[in-house]
Amino acid sequence: MQPIIIALWPVFALLLLGFLARRSGFPGEAFWQPAEKATYYVLFPALLIERLAGAELAGVASIRLALLVVTLLVVTSLLCCVCKPLLRLSAPVFTSFYQGSVRFNTYVALAVTSALHGSEGIVLAAIVTAVMIPLLNLFSVLAFVLTSDQAFSLRLLLSALARNPLILACLTGIALSLSGLGLPLALGSVMELLGRMALPLGLLAVGAGLNLRALRKGGRALTAASFIKLLLLPCLAFLLSRLWGLEAVGTSVLVIFAAVPTATSAYILARQMGGDADLMAGIITAQTLISILTLPLVLVVL
Repeated sequence: MQPIIIALWPVFALLLLGFLARRSGFPGEAFWQPAEKATYYVLFPALLIERLAGAELAGVASIRLALLVVTLLVVTSLLCCVCKPLLRLSAPVFTSFYQGSVRFNTYVALAVTSALHGSEGIVLAAIVTAVMIPLLNLFSVLAFVLTSDQAFSLRLLLSALARNPLILACLTGIALSLSGLGLPLALGSVMELLGRMALPLGLLAVGAGLNLRALRKGGRALTAASFIKLLLLPCLAFLLSRLWGLEAVGTSVLVIFAAVPTATSAYILARQMGGDADLMAGIITAQTLISILTLPLVLVVL
C-alpha cells in the first residue's frame, strides 16, 4: 500500500498544482493552451518515439499484449451499447457516456506507469498506447456516427487518424524498432530530454483544465461512466490478463490504463461532433477527482 501511495502522490500533486496555478492566474491564462499544445504535438511524441525505438517489440509478449488491448476495448464497447437502452440515454448523452467509459488520459497513465515501473513499464505503456489511441479514436467516432443522423465520412475519419501526433509517434517508434535502426545517439539524447518534460507538463495541463462548474451536468450517465471506467474496466483488464497469462508488469500496466480517468480530448470530440459537451466536461472533471481515491485502491487490491 505505502509504495503505491508514495509513487502516486507526485502525479496527483502536479494535477492539484496545475488546478491551483490556473485559478490563481499564474503564470497567466495565455500559458496553458500553448503548454498543452507543445506537450501533445512535441513532448509526448518524443517520449513515445524514444522509448519504442529502443524496445524489443517483435516478441510474442508484445503481440499478446496488443491483442489483449483490442479484446478489452471491444468487450467494454459492447457493454456500453447494452447500457444505452437500460439507462435510457439519448444519442448525444450516450456518446459522452461512451467516451467517459472507455477512453483514457495518456498523461496520467504514462506518469503512473513511469512512477511504478520505470523504463520497463514505459515501453509496455507505449505498446498499449500504440493500439489504444487509433482504435479508441475510431470507436469514438463510430459511436457518434451510429447514433446520430450525421453522414459518415471515411475520408475525414482517416484524415483525423493520420494527423494524430501520438499515432504517428507510435508508428515511427515501432518502425525504428522493427527495422533495427533505432535512434542515432545524438538524436536519441535530445528526444530523451524532451520526453522528460512531457509527464510533468502534461499533468499540470490536465489539472489546469479541470472545470468544477461542469459537475452540475451529471446524473446517471456521469455516475455510470465513472463506475465503468474507474472500477469495472480495471477489474475486467485484470481478469483478461490472468486468463491470457500476461506477466505481472504487463498486467499492472494494462490495469493502470484501464483505471485512469478519461481523456481530456474527449471534450473536443464531443463539441465538434454534436455530442453533449457539458456532460463530457463534467465526466472528465469528476473522474479525475474520483481517481485520486479509486486509482490507489484498484492498484492495491488488484
